[in-house]
Amino acid sequence: MSKQAAPRRVGDNQALAVGNTIRGSAQKLNLVAALIRNKKAGDALNILAFSPKGMAVDVRKVLASAIANAENNHNLDVDALVVTEASVGKSISMKRFATRGRGKSTRIVKPFSRVRIVVTEQEDA
Repeated sequence: MSKQAAPRRVGDNQALAVGNTIRGSAQKLNLVAALIRNKKAGDALNILAFSPKGMAVDVRKVLASAIANAENNHNLDVDALVVTEASVGKSISMKRFATRGRGKSTRIVKPFSRVRIVVTEQEDA
């Protein structure tokens, strides 16, 4: 009497990876995600490897996870993978405070973000 398996959230020729708590704002992360949308998976890995943006390291890990999921879990051809979706959203925010002069304090918000990457196996066109 176990629960039924959850249905797939993506198609049969797609694989998914999600990074839930990536330290940084969603705005900065979206700039990096825009670099790899609709690119081949191998090209996207190279773009992220040589990008000067700091957030590119975390996005590269999520993309590598999506490629590994496609290969190992769904038996997709790695050379035919294309990044069809790279979406970014807000996650939690840590609230801290900093002491200021004359007994005052200010609020520091340390945001976290989520990134969702879907790779699709495309036939040669």
